[in-house]
Amino acid sequence: MKYFVIFGFVGIIGALASALFFMMRGSRDDKQKSNNMFVALAMRVALSILLFACILVAWKLGYVQPTGIPTSR
Repeated sequence: MKYFVIFGFVGIIGALASALFFMMRGSRDDKQKSNNMFVALAMRVALSILLFACILVAWKLGYVQPTGIPTSR
């Protein structure tokens, strides 16, 4: 499960980097640049929702347990 979460975060960061690349790239066709950036940002949102849903399902199935924040008393 730990590797799945790491892979998910790397995918999200990769989609953000891709959107930044398309935003910063000099292009004469603004419509194509805008479309590529939109697709990259939509992919980031989809990956974020998928990661959240998978973590929620793993919690429901008992694969991960909430431990809370330890308090020092």
